[in-house]
Amino acid sequence: MNKEFITAIEDLEKEKGMSKDLLIEAIESALVSAYKKNYGTSQNVRVNVDREAGDIEVLMGRDVVEEVEDELLQISLEEARELDPRFEVGDVIEYQVTPRDFGRIAAQTAKQVVVQKIREAERGIIFDDYINRQGEIVTGTVQRISNETIFVNMGKTEGILAVQEQVPGEKYSVNSRIKVYIMDVRRANKGPQIFLSRSHPGLVKRLFELEVPEIQDHSVEIMSIAREAGSRTKIAVYTEDENIDPVGACVGTRGTRVQNIVDELNGEKIDIITWSDDPEILISNVLSPAKVEKVIIGDEEKNATVIVPDYQLSLAIGKEGQNVRLAAKLCGWKIDIKSHTQYFGSGETDESEIYEPDEDYDNDYDETDVVIHETEETEE
Repeated sequence: MNKEFITAIEDLEKEKGMSKDLLIEAIESALVSAYKKNYGTSQNVRVNVDREAGDIEVLMGRDVVEEVEDELLQISLEEARELDPRFEVGDVIEYQVTPRDFGRIAAQTAKQVVVQKIREAERGIIFDDYINRQGEIVTGTVQRISNETIFVNMGKTEGILAVQEQVPGEKYSVNSRIKVYIMDVRRANKGPQIFLSRSHPGLVKRLFELEVPEIQDHSVEIMSIAREAGSRTKIAVYTEDENIDPVGACVGTRGTRVQNIVDELNGEKIDIITWSDDPEILISNVLSPAKVEKVIIGDEEKNATVIVPDYQLSLAIGKEGQNVRLAAKLCGWKIDIKSHTQYFGSGETDESEIYEPDEDYDNDYDETDVVIHETEETEE
């Protein structure tokens, strides 16, 4: 190696943020291994690279001892003092043993080390970049599909969209563009692994943030989201500004804002609800589009009975209990829903159905049991 090589390392330090000293130390360590491999020695050697000129020295060390047991690794105190009377037991005497042809081996080894360190540095940069982007949306291109897992090209790296994070019914082909949510970033031997999602509730949240200026400037706040990906999402919004209608801001003029999000989600239904700190008002709101007659707060923690008109029961429950299930997830309350006749009438009621929320439901908000008293076939 030479001065030009040191200059190149200094340039890497500036461009890649790599430490010059750490890089040279790695080269020295690799050169020790290369020396032992090529010259078949087990001697105690070290390699020194001049930080300024780039010159290389291979130095063999021998320990100063009272009685020599291994002549390759040790030297007697008497012999050592013939070289320099200042030597004591425990000191190390080093001899330069640099082979004539070691320059070629050194250059090849140093190149391999530098390439490896550059790759590691680039992987580190990518990891640091994406670890700070968890919870964001990125647009990428489908690079390949393997066993239903989609690999998304995001420019400097690729992300993994596992089958369980895909939305049922959505199909993508190679080279198609796709918006994805960065769910997790992990270190791995071959570089950072970036796990993506299309089904995470955070995707809907970020889409609203991109589409609604009032959410971007924090005039309107998203309080809670409950999602069954590919089918329906409920989102609760709130504002302290009396001059802003939080639902209207999210819907947009003639529904353009929410329609853009619905289009991105391939037709997924979205209910936008006004959040309230009053649990009675909140529970009434989250059961939208059904109309609620009365909300009775129970004695148990976060337990409420909701009474709806008889003709609204199916709407309040939703198809297969979806509406009330999402409502419970959205507000964090256990909802016991009854029709007017069931609650106030004297006749027998049908047996209740208990809807347990999915334990694997990935949401930042509390999940809640739902008790439904069903008397007729549900509808959407």
